[in-house]
Amino acid sequence: MQIEGKVFIVTGGASGLGEGAARMLAANGGKLVVADMQAEKGAAVAQEIGGVFVKCDVSQEADGQAAVAAALQLGKLVGLVNCAGIAPAEKTVGRNGAHALAVFSKTVTVNLIGSFNMIRLAAEAMCKNEPESTGERGVLISTASVAAYDGQMGQAAYSASKGGVVGMTLPIARDLARNGIRNMTIAPGIFGTPMLFGMPQEVQDALAASVPFPSRLGTPADYAKLAKHIIENDMLNGEVIRLDGAIRLPPK
Repeated sequence: MQIEGKVFIVTGGASGLGEGAARMLAANGGKLVVADMQAEKGAAVAQEIGGVFVKCDVSQEADGQAAVAAALQLGKLVGLVNCAGIAPAEKTVGRNGAHALAVFSKTVTVNLIGSFNMIRLAAEAMCKNEPESTGERGVLISTASVAAYDGQMGQAAYSASKGGVVGMTLPIARDLARNGIRNMTIAPGIFGTPMLFGMPQEVQDALAASVPFPSRLGTPADYAKLAKHIIENDMLNGEVIRLDGAIRLPPK
């Protein structure tokens, strides 16, 4: 799958991993729809890279449809990179009592249902593409987390949502194989994103030091490099790739 001249949707494209992926795709000649809830930041990123911004709550069908419609206006939609997500922290039973059910529900709704919503809508559009020389009609990349495998204290909701993304990777790939559409997932480790930068500096430094090698925070550019390779390597399908410097998260 070639990036140049093709259309891609990046959810969560206003910041963090999504912004990194969007900038990489644009730099390689892709046409971008930046889909995000952050209207001002998303519009600014889209303008900088020559893309289109769509305000999008990925868990809402109409918003997802609007993002796909905007992409189809630009040309041949061949790629979706799902980076939209939230990461609340709350223990199953904490000082204030039981984990708020609404927080758990919202986390699963945004991270898991939102990812699937965008996948199903983008894939539907891709099914109508003329296949590339490889037989491909599209490629889908979602973002899980190492928390799907070794979630820490306070991460029940987040880990459940990301575990769901991991769990649906292979069956979606199998569903879409006959259509020539690949489905992959990236599971990042400790990355320098707006969510992490909200933590105290000493916490950030400790997290970076805990990565075996390289002992640093991952960057949006690291994520984007892997996303680029997945798009271009048509044998990558139905798999989850940990991008984590060999870290395994401790309980807390």
